[in-house]
Amino acid sequence: MADFWPNLLTAGSHISFIIFMKLSGQHLIKAIKERADRPMKFKEMAKALSVKNPDYVAFRNEVKKLISSGQLVKLKRGRIGLAAELEIEVGKIAIIKRGIGFLIREDDEDILIPSAHLFTALDGDQVMVRLMGKSEGRDTGTVIKIVERSVRNMVGTFKSGGHFSIVVPDNPRIHRDMYIPPDETLEAQDGEKVVAVLLQWEDPYLNPEARIIERLGRPGEPGVDMLTIIKSYNLPEEFPEDVMSEAEEAAAFTEDNSLGRIDLSKACIYTIDPFDAKDHDDAISVVETEKGFSLGVHIADVSFYVRPGGALDREAFRRGNSVYLPGMVIPMLPEVLSNDVCSLRPNCKRMAHSVFVDFDKKAKVINWKIADTIINSQAKLSYEEVQEFFDNGKITDQIRRVSSNLKTARKLASLLSRKRLEAGSLDFDLPESKIVMDDKGEVLELGHRVRLETHRLIEEFMLVANQVVALEASRKRVHFLHRVHDAPDKEKIVEFSETMKKLGYSFPVSGNLKPVQFSRFLEKIKERPEADFINELMLRSMKKAVYQRENNGHFGLAFSHYAHFTSPIRRYPDLLVHRLLRSLGKEGYKKKFASQVVSLIDRVAIRCSETERVAESAERAAIKVKQVQFMARHVGDEFGGVVSGVARWGFWVRIDNLGAEGLVRISSINDDYYHFDEKQYRLIGRRKRRVFRMGDRVNVGIVAVNQTTSEIELNLVDKEGQKKTRTISSAKKAKELRPQKSRKAPKTRQGRRARQQ
Repeated sequence: MADFWPNLLTAGSHISFIIFMKLSGQHLIKAIKERADRPMKFKEMAKALSVKNPDYVAFRNEVKKLISSGQLVKLKRGRIGLAAELEIEVGKIAIIKRGIGFLIREDDEDILIPSAHLFTALDGDQVMVRLMGKSEGRDTGTVIKIVERSVRNMVGTFKSGGHFSIVVPDNPRIHRDMYIPPDETLEAQDGEKVVAVLLQWEDPYLNPEARIIERLGRPGEPGVDMLTIIKSYNLPEEFPEDVMSEAEEAAAFTEDNSLGRIDLSKACIYTIDPFDAKDHDDAISVVETEKGFSLGVHIADVSFYVRPGGALDREAFRRGNSVYLPGMVIPMLPEVLSNDVCSLRPNCKRMAHSVFVDFDKKAKVINWKIADTIINSQAKLSYEEVQEFFDNGKITDQIRRVSSNLKTARKLASLLSRKRLEAGSLDFDLPESKIVMDDKGEVLELGHRVRLETHRLIEEFMLVANQVVALEASRKRVHFLHRVHDAPDKEKIVEFSETMKKLGYSFPVSGNLKPVQFSRFLEKIKERPEADFINELMLRSMKKAVYQRENNGHFGLAFSHYAHFTSPIRRYPDLLVHRLLRSLGKEGYKKKFASQVVSLIDRVAIRCSETERVAESAERAAIKVKQVQFMARHVGDEFGGVVSGVARWGFWVRIDNLGAEGLVRISSINDDYYHFDEKQYRLIGRRKRRVFRMGDRVNVGIVAVNQTTSEIELNLVDKEGQKKTRTISSAKKAKELRPQKSRKAPKTRQGRRARQQ
């Protein structure tokens, strides 16, 4: 099987029972601490630990694992020592824009690696670091060995000189230019975008040596910008032939296999999606009952077509999820499935996995049922179309078929939303970028998508379904793939609280953090001009939601149980959850499956949490590229905006209604000398006492745009009649002076849901 597919069977060579039980992991570390009084070679250490000859191979393997994990360190001449005793740590290095590194620690503050001590480390490498002491309270270190290179594509601009050529990486985290030998240029032309891979780098005083593996084209040519993002993030492109062949075979299997399925083909079921959506993975039905309401959430049964372990399944697992870039989608599944036979298109019978939930009149869950079904969507509705019906009573032919059901759905969704928010569920209503482009990928319009009541309606019903499937697994006491969002670290929240103080808000931090504290605070500041930035700061102070087997609940949603079930067309975890549910009997999983399920869930959780992070980063980078392209055509124009961040060298401004962000440098403001007040997170003019802080409204002009680095340079524009920014009272002055229409990009409803959940 492919490397990406979880290996469900435990196999391999004989491992001594004594070694496995007594000398593996922490037991082995403890034994080394007690019996190996100095760094030793393998055989010396084995002798010190009384390892028998038949167990020696297993012993070596266990030691190698500990070396990989960083708990043991391999030194010169083959000696192995305890990392903790040698003031050495092994881990992944992250390098920031200024060429400064940080060795990432899981349970402690990261180790600072000054640029002069990076050796030949590149961002993402596994490195060995020797601790050097402390700087301003933080551990510092120096890289002494590259344990493992990060395998990556490096996208950049090819520069050809008279006697040598280089690639200047686009990624600012790759802090050195790449030297390209004459026979490794692939005949690239000066100024072209290329993809390079590292050949070698052993001397920090020389540039890394790389070779070009692909030429992408010149900046500004149609499609080159998105191709650059795809290559930078190693996103998949075409589906392999065996995957396409298997998808075509699966799609051809369309006869009515209704055995064991509930036939709902005559029920009032419909979809609500963006107007140009092609993949409809969820449909709903809502009726009012004597006791309250009955909700049906019907999800495309992708698991019927994608069989475990096949080429199609392995490729879906490798991708992990679909990726939504401006103007294009990189799907998890081939279009013959995602846009056709799996999609819940109107007036077509489709296999579905349905969740039925009964509520009382106050929207409290009474009971639920999960079943395989056959549905036939009665209408394909858009968010805007349904919103028009709610607001103005406008009835289209599609609406007429389901109008009564829609009114009931609106009533139930309103009750669910109110109940969820009262329980403390966080609603980060951050603006979502809207990018309208022409056929060549040129940006015609930038803006923000309006979040409608109809978006919330569908979100509420999907949240209910996702809760119910997790509760079903919990009720049967089985292993399951949960969507988990842990409570934030108190230190991060204290930091957030301090920032709020600087902005004039009170956010007290109690011993036991609860979601309701955060939701009430967001409600209180939602009308303030800096509300978006406070939402972002709070979001950054929290942990990221991940997939895992252990259920720790979902802090952000204030749910005790939660899973991802509603989008199997675009998320592999949802596909697995469908399979897990189908494998559930009255007593749990069948015996054979139960023995395999733990390793399967854990492997999927790790892989899909990783692919989700990559997709989010790529989507953000792609949006920024398009924003910068648009702003490049507006150099010299003036815009209003809000200060979104402050630093010693200037402040950032987010331009109204466009989402693009640029920097106003202190050196460009000529009415005063400004200094940075770190305690209050603001810039203060020494003479006029003018203040710039987050949330202030300003007018700015576009000075320059660098499309290579995606940076926008702004200058401050003062207009007559403009409301002046804050000034500090003279009473504080002395103290503070002391030194110190074409085609629209595909909608990303699914992307928004993923971020919220």
